[in-house]
Amino acid sequence: MPYFDAASAAPLHPVARQALLAALDEGWADPARLYREGRRARLLLDAAREAAAEAVGCRPDELVFTPSGTRAVHSGVSGALAGRRRVGGRLVVSAVEHSSVLHAGEAHAAAGGTVTEVPVGRTGAVDPAAFAAELGEGTALACLQSANHEVGTEQPVAEVAEACRAAGVPLLVDAAQSLGWGPVPEGWSLLAASAHKWGGPAGVGLLAVRKGVRFAPQGPSDERESGRAPGFENLPAIVAAAASLRAVRAEAAAEGARLRELVDRIRARVPELVPDVEVVGDPVRRLPHLVTFSCLYVDGETLLSELDREGFSVSSGSSCTSSTLTPSHVLRAMGVLSEGNVRVSLPAGTDSADVDRFLAVLPGVVASVRERLGAAPAAAEPEPAEELVVDALGKRCPIPVIELAKVIGSVRVGGTVTVLSDDAAARLDIPAWCEMRGQRYVGETATPQGAPAYVVRRTT
Repeated sequence: MPYFDAASAAPLHPVARQALLAALDEGWADPARLYREGRRARLLLDAAREAAAEAVGCRPDELVFTPSGTRAVHSGVSGALAGRRRVGGRLVVSAVEHSSVLHAGEAHAAAGGTVTEVPVGRTGAVDPAAFAAELGEGTALACLQSANHEVGTEQPVAEVAEACRAAGVPLLVDAAQSLGWGPVPEGWSLLAASAHKWGGPAGVGLLAVRKGVRFAPQGPSDERESGRAPGFENLPAIVAAAASLRAVRAEAAAEGARLRELVDRIRARVPELVPDVEVVGDPVRRLPHLVTFSCLYVDGETLLSELDREGFSVSSGSSCTSSTLTPSHVLRAMGVLSEGNVRVSLPAGTDSADVDRFLAVLPGVVASVRERLGAAPAAAEPEPAEELVVDALGKRCPIPVIELAKVIGSVRVGGTVTVLSDDAAARLDIPAWCEMRGQRYVGETATPQGAPAYVVRRTT
């Protein structure tokens, strides 16, 4: 069964498995103890730290291991903000950061700080000049991911790092998605990553803090990991994480080129095979193994379930598959279609035949879901109306857009359709539909009863 969700968690690399089993026998003792077993464990921990630091591009004494990538981000953000509290309480982040960064920002705001989100363009990348413009007085820390976890777009880290250096603001880079593919450009001050993203075991993160960066660890601490990650180290998992990082980096050039060809095939073929599809993310500056597309008139949850039935494991940022019933903050910030969203992230070793079979299966699956939802547009009325109102209150995506598509041909060119919808995805998907279908999105209003209303003018 093809597993196409490596961006969530990559399969355990064979080197990680071997290292984990060996370390279970050799690295079970307390590395802080001076007896034989402790010294052996300390040697393993030191070797793992040196290997990880070499891959990151920092000194071994600048890197600590944490219980997860999320903990690394939270510790990095809180420690840097606390270390620079005399400078100010302002945190600057991109609008498409991983939720761990945004949650850390929420905690900072709740404690009295301020958070500024820098918007992104339609490809998901920040404008370095716009980011630099936010690095004003009182900025204690800036955060920018190296590559986006949902659409694969690589961020201009080098340019933003230079702007941060000029402004005297440390930059924390969340490198979880990219570290297995290569080093992060120079200029960062703090870096966080997570082992299960590159084929290491879950439960291991890493945090690097450059010498000279003011940093004050928050919360209770002890003598382990320089006081930045308290608690007994999971040494077998750490050894496996470092060994697998070294292994995947050695394979990255060849495997990345091979997977990029497969992803290019998906990017090109999906719009040809499936009508009304938007491929999102930067087509060039992107991770080699990841592609995301959204399908109009499709329920994302049903689409993923049907693909799973066909043997393909993929993920989605669609609100139709979200417990919060709101579209992905990444897709929302990009202003792209969210309904019927599919993220395909290929693990190392993915076979070309599996990609071809996915492309063969996808059109039928999408057509089946659309048919089930009654997504075929209705024929135009003989005498088109001046305006129509679609009541889609209480209906989840993609029903509001489906109902809009059905009636747009029933108003004259220049006429309007007003869609009433209390589904949060409509605020994103109706404008995206207009852009895809060549219609004009007039804007959002409210009915006298207070229900959200979205006005679309027929132009074609």
